[in-house]
Amino acid sequence: MEETFVPFEGIKNDLKARLKCYKQDWTGGFSAGLRILAPTTYIFFASAIPVISFGEQLERDTDGVLTAVQTLASTALCGIIHSIIGGQPLLILGVAEPTVLMYTFMFKFAKDKPELGAKLFLAWSGWVCVWTAILLFFLAILGACSIINRFTRVAGELFGMLIAMLFMQQAIKGLVDEFRAPQRENLKQTEFLPPWRFANGMFALVLSFGLLLTGLKSRKARSWRYGSGMIRGLIADYGVPLMVLIWTGVSYIPSHSVPHGIPRRLFSPNPWSPGAYDNWTVIKVLFYWLLQNNSSKIRLKDMLEVPILYIIGAFIPATMIAVLYYFDHSVASQLAQQKEFNLRKPPSFHYDLLLLGFLTLLCGLLGIPPSNGVIPQSPMHTKSLATLKHQLLRSRLVATARRSMGKNASLGQLYGNMQESYQQMQTPLIYQDASARGLKDLKDSTIQLASSMGNIDAPVDETVFDIEKEIDDLLPVEVKEQRLSNLLQSTMVGCCVAAMPLLKMIPTSVLWGYFAFMAIESLPGNQFWERILLLFTAPSRRYKVLEEYHATFVETVPFKTIATFTIFQTAYLLTCFGITWVPLAGVLFPLLIMLLVPVRQYLLPKFFKGAHLQDLDAAEYEEAPALPFNLACGGETGPFAESGEIMDEIVTRSRGEIRRVCSPKVTSSTSTPLKDSKSFQSPRHMDKAFSPRVSELRGEQSPQLGGRGPLSPRTGEARPSQLGKGTPDSTSK
Repeated sequence: MEETFVPFEGIKNDLKARLKCYKQDWTGGFSAGLRILAPTTYIFFASAIPVISFGEQLERDTDGVLTAVQTLASTALCGIIHSIIGGQPLLILGVAEPTVLMYTFMFKFAKDKPELGAKLFLAWSGWVCVWTAILLFFLAILGACSIINRFTRVAGELFGMLIAMLFMQQAIKGLVDEFRAPQRENLKQTEFLPPWRFANGMFALVLSFGLLLTGLKSRKARSWRYGSGMIRGLIADYGVPLMVLIWTGVSYIPSHSVPHGIPRRLFSPNPWSPGAYDNWTVIKVLFYWLLQNNSSKIRLKDMLEVPILYIIGAFIPATMIAVLYYFDHSVASQLAQQKEFNLRKPPSFHYDLLLLGFLTLLCGLLGIPPSNGVIPQSPMHTKSLATLKHQLLRSRLVATARRSMGKNASLGQLYGNMQESYQQMQTPLIYQDASARGLKDLKDSTIQLASSMGNIDAPVDETVFDIEKEIDDLLPVEVKEQRLSNLLQSTMVGCCVAAMPLLKMIPTSVLWGYFAFMAIESLPGNQFWERILLLFTAPSRRYKVLEEYHATFVETVPFKTIATFTIFQTAYLLTCFGITWVPLAGVLFPLLIMLLVPVRQYLLPKFFKGAHLQDLDAAEYEEAPALPFNLACGGETGPFAESGEIMDEIVTRSRGEIRRVCSPKVTSSTSTPLKDSKSFQSPRHMDKAFSPRVSELRGEQSPQLGGRGPLSPRTGEARPSQLGKGTPDSTSK
């Protein structure tokens, strides 16, 4: 995104760029066919379940003025509008927890004021939304989103970790509450007696952990060795929603032997129940307009009943909400458009912030809480679309390769046919270099293998070109950028309002399990999380990090520096998390994240070398390839993931390659002698049978270097290893 603070310039540039690909946003979605339903269903559950939970929280905190019906309606309405006229369709909108906290605070404030009371709470919150919208308009017009460019990896990944911690906290808190009696309930009822409360809590643990474990396992179904490819694909695409249904069914098994109310289930009024829509201002206006045709006077009466002092005072909470929305919305959009996703279409930060102002104004007038960009749903949406694009590309290229082999094509002809098929599946926009390099890697690696076998000009077959393995291994990461999945999932969220009787059958404990699932699902690909794991890796086992694809900072930055930087980031994360526990001030935690901009720019360079900071906190960073110590591994090979969850293994930010260990295809029972191991090595590992860094850590000499120091993966210069420095025991084991 180009930085510009000229009024309206950023909005104009966003509109101009996105209008060029608007038609393709729709045709690209429909061209995917029924496969678009997999990411749609996945992100629908990720969006709807937290919104329902937040709605129940609002119902308790606002004495029933706002319920899950309103939060679902807001998420659906804003999501549909954004998917149609928004700039970045990968961005998912929804009612987030900070909004719930702000509305809870405003309700308590209004309830204690005789001039307002609970009766005028929504009218006053409408004025808060008016002020918030005006502030968002100013921020969008003046190009405030340009500042987002200065948020480096340390800020984005720290914020993502914080959101994951908040989701996990909500899951743990919910499970603990399953052992307690709910507020405003008759404690003399059978299900609230101590023995049954304990039984409810234990059953909740079973349901929550059951959903969590089976949900995580189902996402990896494509790498299973059991079942056909189609069945494994269906489980991977629809396994999580299926697990919600299965564990909901399990919750009804003991229904005849336990009191009614065990396990506890969702509670929310039906949208057609008496009084359920009394707070919807526009609905009341429409009703009276049909009778009196004088809607404007009625609407103004609601708004003008708020005293002028409180109308002006609404600017104070509006400022807090505007700052919160500006940060959350922009960072959610940024995380959905990270470099590793290799997106082809331009961003739209300024215009999307302007549209958010209009949506906030609309929600305030409707009397429902506003929606904004949410985390981790937005990056999860992009990840699911990356998996979809990988499947579409893989299917097309595998079919093309098989047809070429059937015609006895040479390697050059094979690559040409695959390149043509690949380009046909791209958007009519300017192609990114990263994708072209991805197919070039495929060509180079194949020709390298064929040259070593002396048959480069001969007709190619699967002994030279392993279709399943090589295409899946070297295909670049891309995303199916379109609007259809966002529109469909938002529409499905809207349908949940009418399906409230069915939703109330879901146990609350299943929700807590899903919260934990979302928290864990957001961790893969987060470099901060990977560095935390590195800190807990035994010194004698750190060489195993080098045996997989890894960020170059593992080799170029001393371990002590990595540890110090990670500890600083962890301390800052815990500070932000602690702030969220402070009433009212907790919603201002984004200010601490924004403070990382000057901290990173002025403070950290005083404690870390510039080259080390560049490796640890670069927007793009290079990846060193996996260098296994011994490819033969004693004749033992790992199973090949036919088309696993791609984005779980993303590591290369610039080239878009996928972290994957190339394993040979072996027959069912024949063992391969060690001396023949070269015949099944991956082309990318032909000359890298030994890692110089791993050899150093193990106290062995690499046959490639002949006594020289290991090579820097970026410069090719020999330099000593820094990994494990200060840990002498790592070389002795």
